[in-house]
Amino acid sequence: MKITVLEHPRIRSEEHFNDIANTPLWSCLIGGYAVSALRQAGHEVEYMDATVSGLDFNETEDFIAAQNPDLLCCNAVYFWEHTGRLFEMLDNLRHNGFEGHINLIGFFPTLAYQVILKHVSAVDSIIVGECENSLVKLAQRLENNSDIYGIPGVAVLKNGTTCMASPIRVSCDPDGFSLPDRILGEELSSASILASRGCYNHCAFCLIPPFYGRGPLWKGRSPENIVMEMKTLIETGYRDFYFIDPNFIGPGKKGRERCEKLMDMIQPMNITFGMETRPNDLDHSIFEKLVNSGLTSLLLGVESGSKSILAGLNKGSKVNVSQEAIQICRDHGIEPEIGFLMFVPDASLADLEYNYEFLMRNNLLNRLDRTANLLAHRQIVMMGTSGFKMYEEQGRLKRSGILGFEGDVAYSDERVKMVSDAVTFACLYVLKNMEQPESPIYWKKQGENNGYEKISSDVNEYIIKIFTKFIRMVKEDTYFFKSQKYRKQIIADISNALRKGEQMR
Repeated sequence: MKITVLEHPRIRSEEHFNDIANTPLWSCLIGGYAVSALRQAGHEVEYMDATVSGLDFNETEDFIAAQNPDLLCCNAVYFWEHTGRLFEMLDNLRHNGFEGHINLIGFFPTLAYQVILKHVSAVDSIIVGECENSLVKLAQRLENNSDIYGIPGVAVLKNGTTCMASPIRVSCDPDGFSLPDRILGEELSSASILASRGCYNHCAFCLIPPFYGRGPLWKGRSPENIVMEMKTLIETGYRDFYFIDPNFIGPGKKGRERCEKLMDMIQPMNITFGMETRPNDLDHSIFEKLVNSGLTSLLLGVESGSKSILAGLNKGSKVNVSQEAIQICRDHGIEPEIGFLMFVPDASLADLEYNYEFLMRNNLLNRLDRTANLLAHRQIVMMGTSGFKMYEEQGRLKRSGILGFEGDVAYSDERVKMVSDAVTFACLYVLKNMEQPESPIYWKKQGENNGYEKISSDVNEYIIKIFTKFIRMVKEDTYFFKSQKYRKQIIADISNALRKGEQMR
């Protein structure tokens, strides 16, 4: 039986180009884990990663048609307003005579399996949750021409109704999975590694808890298993790694002990790495071990400087803990990047001020790219999350996006929504300018002797002033925002600042 595992093309979103909420970072390895599981079971598999090969949807469709596999397994990633292009490709394949079984895996199809099966006739099955074990069983039954209904975690459409005989049996031992297959690009840079699966918290905005359902909340690979994978990657030329776990350290005493053992094993390898973790998992002792073993970059999931917002997000952390974690990083020479939600539907103007004060107090608004991101990030509510369910039950959510996967939520305070629209517009305008090579704030010009620092500093100061100015204005008068004149004014002001910068150079 011929099997193709597909990483489909992605099309960049015009509105959400700086948002990373569409799928957890470790989605990048789901296809590779699927390939290795199938190969270990004895199947011949073609691994097609269009994101590496650079194929567009038309070229990918031609490739699949030429391969004509019996099973096409696609790691379906939600890519905002362009997601329908994936389903269009699958429909075109069917229309042009493709008869193979089409299966979807990943976070998006797991959380939206019912609506996908009902509305996308080209899709035959969806694996709900971790795919490896169920995908192998699916391939075996297809090869034997057996009924696929009844495999745990495999959802199908029967008589117009979505059916899944039983939930997936989540593995408690992630060491049992084969190392993911990888398609190496021409340039070796940083290798992604998944050192654990799941998360022990239930943040309202996160896709990970519903993906795992009733399974173990956090499962760490053994240090020995992780180091084995790292050594195989070092042999191919990698010296830098990024752990794509949402919680690298893990919960409690056992999580800490595992992390310390891993660091002891990594230290002699003379490599560098980055990671992500929660503020409450850090202290000076564990951080010193991380740095001594090669840590060079870190993302902290802070989310808010308001205790009421943190409670509403079910973050399970405190403002002072986040502040302490930031200082711990700096004490050991690491400037952390910050996961932050400036605007959430339940925020008050006071919450925005708390957020602003937190960012200023912790010197997080002193670099243009970071400032523009921190001030622009909004809570994105997606199907399957606890936040989506809560807002829908409150009657505040309107389904949007392809198949209603996103939720537009009515803000508790319309003035907060006005500030959000205005500030986000300004920040995205700046971020888009930072991507233009001809712009004086093009991010690659940092450190060059071309006036970049002065220009970016001026623009940085401007968007900080916009934030405080707009909060003050909505307290006094909302007409300015309702008229949409602010957008033209923002463009004019930023453009003028950039022109002055060009003249300075």
